[in-house]
Amino acid sequence: MSHASGSPQGATGGPVVPPHPYKNKAIGLAVAAAVGGFLFGFDSSVINGAVNAIEGEFDIDPAVTGIVVAIALLGCAFGAWLGGKLADRWGRTRVMFLGAVLFFVSSILSGIAFSAWDLVLWRVMAGIGIGIASVIAPAYIAEIAPAAMRGRLGSLQQLAITLGIFAALLSDQLLATSAGGAAEDLWFGLEAWRWMFIVAVIPAAVYGILALRIPESPRYLIATGKREEAKAVLATTLAEGDDVEAHVAQIEKTIETDKKLESQASLKGPRFGLLPVVWIGILLSVFQQFVGINVIFYYSTTLWQAVGFEESQSFMVSTITSITNVLVTFIAIALIDKVGRRPLLLTGSAGMAVTLGIMAIAFTQSSGSGEDVTLDGSWGVIALIAANLFVVFFGATWGPLVWVLLGEMFPNRIRAAALGVAAAAQWIANFLITVSFPPMLAAFGASIPYLMYAIFAALSFFFTLWKVPETKGIELEDMEDVKVDRNWRGTSASS
Repeated sequence: MSHASGSPQGATGGPVVPPHPYKNKAIGLAVAAAVGGFLFGFDSSVINGAVNAIEGEFDIDPAVTGIVVAIALLGCAFGAWLGGKLADRWGRTRVMFLGAVLFFVSSILSGIAFSAWDLVLWRVMAGIGIGIASVIAPAYIAEIAPAAMRGRLGSLQQLAITLGIFAALLSDQLLATSAGGAAEDLWFGLEAWRWMFIVAVIPAAVYGILALRIPESPRYLIATGKREEAKAVLATTLAEGDDVEAHVAQIEKTIETDKKLESQASLKGPRFGLLPVVWIGILLSVFQQFVGINVIFYYSTTLWQAVGFEESQSFMVSTITSITNVLVTFIAIALIDKVGRRPLLLTGSAGMAVTLGIMAIAFTQSSGSGEDVTLDGSWGVIALIAANLFVVFFGATWGPLVWVLLGEMFPNRIRAAALGVAAAAQWIANFLITVSFPPMLAAFGASIPYLMYAIFAALSFFFTLWKVPETKGIELEDMEDVKVDRNWRGTSASS
């Protein structure tokens, strides 16, 4: 398929990037969409500082605690599936706004919960909103970003997630410190842990306002007959010299082809009921969660208290870990469109397997049992360093790259729906890891869970080596031509 002039592309060397006066517009739209990732990260970690206080407030055991922490993830899975369905009917920006409203309302209701079980309900509502945002942001960014910078802009989703995690942990720490503890009263007779949820209305409101102001995806506009609006959007995001009319014609041709292949627009395929490319997306999502990253962010305060840190010290360690996660995401942003997706994923898998293995060994040297475990001497320092190196490897590779790949690897006719299914699988995997950690920690200590996560990290290396494509520099309209058979290694689309 021919490419518009002004944006030449090499099969191996990647795209040649010309001067780009509209780059700031593309970046601005990507940043606005990525605020959904901020909500994602904030909601993922805001529960961190509230776990122990919620246990005390409602007098619940570790198994119920795991449900309270993890139940939002099932809502996220449903929201991801729903968002993928609605995006093709309502458009990307309207579905963004729906996610913002759900998260706004649930944040208030979570903060005034009167029992563990109504808190569960509001956490599910929050999850639906976050699940919607998790699907729409990468799809929208992929559809408005020029191919030459799609990886970097797609990585903004993960950067926003890491910033959301940091903001949640920092606000948790500030609120708990101000009140003298997460379970202590802060303002208006409400405990600090309740305010940890309530402050989430601020980013939810920002996301909702941005969703009302940013333009719709040009591909959705063309699909719904709004050709001139699509041209106006593309004119502000394409490189100087790119032929807007040629891009519109290219998208129209793809849509026309999709209509002829409407019977193939289903995700169904010959292999276990789904297309091979959908299975690759699902397994990417599952491996991203099965390495245990969210155990670090959901339970890090509880975990570090278990190895001898005071509550205030545990909050500080968790906050430092989240800062590390933010900073290393810039490594991915710098390298993704230069090095490519596969090399970074392979490096991340190897690094995570080693660091998780070190953590598993460190916790074999602990004394005590269950949640009363203590880690003495240098082993505590070794575990802390290994945990942060694990975050470095994850944050620079699997964290951002999975979202980039999910946004760009699927053919146009199934992108939103396939992304919804893959993201739903990610949330379900996240739920399984999160809900299983407290009882595993209580029964076996931390060593066995971390050994399990290390094994999954090692398996992710071989999965990437054998099955994951390289999509660097390939236009979205050309993804149709990328092979998706058992030997799919990211062969370039035909020109």
